[in-house]
Amino acid sequence: MPSLSRRANQLGTENAFVVLAEVSQLERQGKDIISFCIGQPDFPTPVNIQEAGIEAIRAGKHGYTPSAGIVELREAVAKDIGERRGITVDADDVVVAAGAKPFIAYAILSVTDHGTGDEVIYPNPGFPIYESQIRAMGAVPVPIHLHESRGFNFDPKELEAKITKNTKLLILNSPQNPTGGVVSRQEMEEIATILRKHPQLWVFSDEVYSRLVYDGEFVSLAQLPDMQERTIICDGASKTWAMTGWRLGFAANKALAPVFSRWVTNTESCASQITQWAGVEAITGSQDGARLMYDSFQQRRDLIVDLLNQVPGVTCLNPGGAFYVWPNITEACELIGVEDSEQFRVRLLHEAGVAVLSDIHFGSRVPDEGQHIRFSYAASNEAIEKGVARLAEFIRANSEG
Repeated sequence: MPSLSRRANQLGTENAFVVLAEVSQLERQGKDIISFCIGQPDFPTPVNIQEAGIEAIRAGKHGYTPSAGIVELREAVAKDIGERRGITVDADDVVVAAGAKPFIAYAILSVTDHGTGDEVIYPNPGFPIYESQIRAMGAVPVPIHLHESRGFNFDPKELEAKITKNTKLLILNSPQNPTGGVVSRQEMEEIATILRKHPQLWVFSDEVYSRLVYDGEFVSLAQLPDMQERTIICDGASKTWAMTGWRLGFAANKALAPVFSRWVTNTESCASQITQWAGVEAITGSQDGARLMYDSFQQRRDLIVDLLNQVPGVTCLNPGGAFYVWPNITEACELIGVEDSEQFRVRLLHEAGVAVLSDIHFGSRVPDEGQHIRFSYAASNEAIEKGVARLAEFIRANSEG
C-alpha cells in the first residue's frame, strides 16, 4: 500500500470532536451523559439570520462568489471591525472564508516557508489547531505558556525571550480558548512594546470571541500604535450568532488580503453565497438574539464558577470572556488517586457520565501549573447544576482515606 506523507502522519486534531464521538457512542449504548466538551452555542441561529439565508435561497443566490466574498459582506465586516476597535478598515482589506479556522493555515502559509526553520509562537494551553497547522505547514511551533497566576495570560518577558531571528508569526487569542482568559489593555501594550523591536514579526490575532467579554473591555492589538499593519484580525460568525454549522469567518489585513484571497481560490473557491448573505444580516441586522445569548452566557459563567468552587479539590478562576472555564483539579486528582487530568476525565465520563476535556487536549501541560480540565458552559443551567453535582459526588465517592 502506498505510504502517507510525514505531514499527514503528523497532522493533529481537535480533541473536542474526538471526545464528542466517544460521548455519542456511549449515548447510543444507553448511557446518560451530560456533555461540556464542545465549544458550540446551544441556541438556534437567530430567526432574522435564518430568514436572510432562506431569502437568499429563494432569490437564487446559489452560485460562486468572488473568492474574497461578496462586497456587501466585506463592507459590513470592515465597518464592524473598524467601529468596534476604533480603526479604519476597508472592504478590500477583508477576506471571507468557510469559517475562521482556514485563516490559521492561510496565515502560516503566507508568512513562513516550509522546512526553513521559520518559527511560530502560539499560546499553550491553546486551540489545538494552532500547533497542528504550524507543524503541517512545515514551520517550527514555539509554545508560550499561559499562567494561572496571571489570569491565564503569558508573561511578556517570556515572549521577548522566545523571539529569535527565525520568528515569523505570533498567534494571540483573546478571549481565549480553552481558559476564557482576556488580555488586558496594559498587557496588550506590553506586547506591542516588545513587537516594535521586531519588525519582521506578523501577528495572527484570533478574535472570534471578541463580543463575549464579560469583565473589562475587549482590546485588539490592532488598536495600538504601529500594530494594525502587521496584525491579521480574524473573526467569525460561529460564536456570536450561533452559526457554527453555517461556516463563516473573515480576516482583515491590507497587505495579506490579496494573498488570502488566492488561498481561498486554491482551496474552497469561496464561502457559501447563502451563508454570506445570512452573515450580512447577522452583522447589520437586529442584535436581539446575540444579546440574549451574551446575557445567558454571562449568567451561566457566574453559576458554574460558583458551583465548581464548592466542589472538593477544585478551584476555578472567574474567566473574563468566551464560554469556557478551566478549573484546577490538582487536589481532586490526589483525592481520588489518579495520576493526571486525563485519567480523571476518562473516569469522570465513564463512572459519572460527565464529559469534559483535559488540559493535554490543548497542548503540553504547563510545568508547575497543576492539572486542569475544560468545561464549555454553552449548556443549560439545569445541565450545569446536574453536571457539577455529579462531579462533586464522583470525587466524594472515590476519595481515598
